[in-house]
Amino acid sequence: MMLRLLTLWVIALFLLPPAYGQLPGAPQNVQATIESETTSPAPGDTVTVAIIMDPKPGWHDYWLNPGDAGTPLELEWTLPEGVSAGPIRAPVPETLVVGGFMNHIYRQKHAFLVDIKLPPKLQPSKQIDLKVDARWSACSDLVCVPEGGSFVIPLKIGDGRIDADQRSRFDMWRAALPVPLDRQAQYKINGKVISVAIPFPENADAQSIWFFPQTENVFRYAAKQSARRSGDWLVVSGEIDTQFTGRIDGVLRFGDAQGLIVRATPGMVPQGGNALSVLGEKTGETGGSTPGNLFWILGLSILGGLLLNLMPCVFPILGLKAIAIAKSGGNEREARLDAVAYTTGIILSCLALGGAMLTLRAAGEEIGWAFQLQDPNVIFLLLLLMTAITANLAGLFDIGTIGAGDSLTRKKGVAGSFWTGVLAAVVATPCTGPFMAAAMGAALLLPVGQALLIFAGLGFGLALPFLAIAFIPPLRAHMPKAGPWMENFRRWMAVPMALTAAALLWLLAQLVGGAGWVIGGVSVAVLIAALFITTRKKAHNFAILGLASLIAITGIFAITRLEPPKTGSLTASKSGNVPFSVEKLAAFRADHRPVFLYFTADWCVTCKVNEAAAIDREETKAAFKKAAIVTMVGDYTRRDPAITRFLAQNGRSGVPLYLYYPAKGEPQILPQILTEDMMLELAK
Repeated sequence: MMLRLLTLWVIALFLLPPAYGQLPGAPQNVQATIESETTSPAPGDTVTVAIIMDPKPGWHDYWLNPGDAGTPLELEWTLPEGVSAGPIRAPVPETLVVGGFMNHIYRQKHAFLVDIKLPPKLQPSKQIDLKVDARWSACSDLVCVPEGGSFVIPLKIGDGRIDADQRSRFDMWRAALPVPLDRQAQYKINGKVISVAIPFPENADAQSIWFFPQTENVFRYAAKQSARRSGDWLVVSGEIDTQFTGRIDGVLRFGDAQGLIVRATPGMVPQGGNALSVLGEKTGETGGSTPGNLFWILGLSILGGLLLNLMPCVFPILGLKAIAIAKSGGNEREARLDAVAYTTGIILSCLALGGAMLTLRAAGEEIGWAFQLQDPNVIFLLLLLMTAITANLAGLFDIGTIGAGDSLTRKKGVAGSFWTGVLAAVVATPCTGPFMAAAMGAALLLPVGQALLIFAGLGFGLALPFLAIAFIPPLRAHMPKAGPWMENFRRWMAVPMALTAAALLWLLAQLVGGAGWVIGGVSVAVLIAALFITTRKKAHNFAILGLASLIAITGIFAITRLEPPKTGSLTASKSGNVPFSVEKLAAFRADHRPVFLYFTADWCVTCKVNEAAAIDREETKAAFKKAAIVTMVGDYTRRDPAITRFLAQNGRSGVPLYLYYPAKGEPQILPQILTEDMMLELAK
């Protein structure tokens, strides 16, 4: 029955829509503006529009083919009848390698140009609006944030005059575009090597060569390129990604960001010639991480998952595993099957949660790690699940016994371990422990496959202690043997589970208001009564599942009918605390006032432990007041894109995050486990 309950909960977890929409965001990391070369075009004119992108220092956006990672600029036009928009014309990009993956990017201010064709029958003095919705990725070397904007260009049909300053400005943008090559290039594939021969005068200077393929999935982007000159041909060689026989489009970059638009078809490629330098050999632009850095990030993820076992949020699940280990006794095969099943459950859950987060972020949602705990529907289902587990451990209802001498079938044992792993992963997501934060932040930048590897590493680290116990006999020999103590231990484990359920009930009330106490409390009471009565009457498991499902559906229906409260947790409104705002933080910094900024959530157990042990203590408050330190709090209990972006800028995908801004100097990131002494040290 518990297995079916958990199955229902997992399905609902990933299929339920978010309860609430997004909140207003913070300033963009790649600021976008739009301009028209003329605001008074003549009928039938072609008007050039510039989407101007201005990345902040340390940030970048992407070329038309972003390479191994990232997303390019996407435009969705809403134009008057008869008006049409041409393709995006992009400046010559540069390269960036992160984790062994090639990115085609822009670090400096640049403009994408689009030609808008007007119909010749437009009447003079007619007012028309060009509207466009734009989306792009803004990335640093550690994190990526989806950004976007809606723009309107009002035009008044006139004589087509272009102001001299504006023409000069647009000529500057046009100069950054690659020039179409008047002759066709040729390419040849030999095994894994692809060589593109590009017509290029023998006496023309050519160094710092790189071929940016616009045709996708032909070149292996991160592979090293080589270049040589053979007479009036410039040959660039790289590694093929997939077999290809059609036309290849791309941009040849050379010299100081000069470029040629290349179209290549299969043909002869000249042999021999003199070697030329490729981009990065002299300019160093092909910087960033090496493939080995991916393994370093993976190592951080595994270590972060391992340390999650020390976090308070995972303690109740460790108790369940302790029972399972003792139950296996000295049976080596059973212990190993149990550990593998437990590990599989954890890893698959981490992959599912990570994949869902990456999918939603790619769709434009500003979310971070543990995003599902910002949805009251998920919290309600978790509350019912924890209530059922608590009641089972306390003996209020029973599906089989785990007493001494009991022997579950292999199928049931493996299934139980698998779902315990699923539960462990989900319960652990509110925590962001040491080492884990950097790995999760880096995962947002990597391609999907490599990002999922990082999430799998997190799950492997979380399961590692039990794998070690199962596969290392000396460790298993020190584990307690099965016996009558297990029944008492099971009863005691109902206590932390009950506390977890109580915390979820409180969190539900924070998310939906006072009605959450009523809906959650009544649902818990009905569920316990239903489980007690149906199991005592030896009802079929499907009947029990049906009752539990009815309770869950009724509760979710009631929750979705509620309006979210205007204020969430009281954390940010405590006396002396300032709610997080990018603008307020900037103002305090401008006034040279020291600021202690921390991000928390009502569902983050680690956050609450730190607040009770270090932040909210009277000694800390008195010291901060004496030192005139402003305490600013970002409450991440409910989804907040502004906080998500700020966390991403600091290499985080979830809470907690603690920052101290001195009156003068650079901010410092504090450890994720705080002590009172650390807080008092800041005030000295």
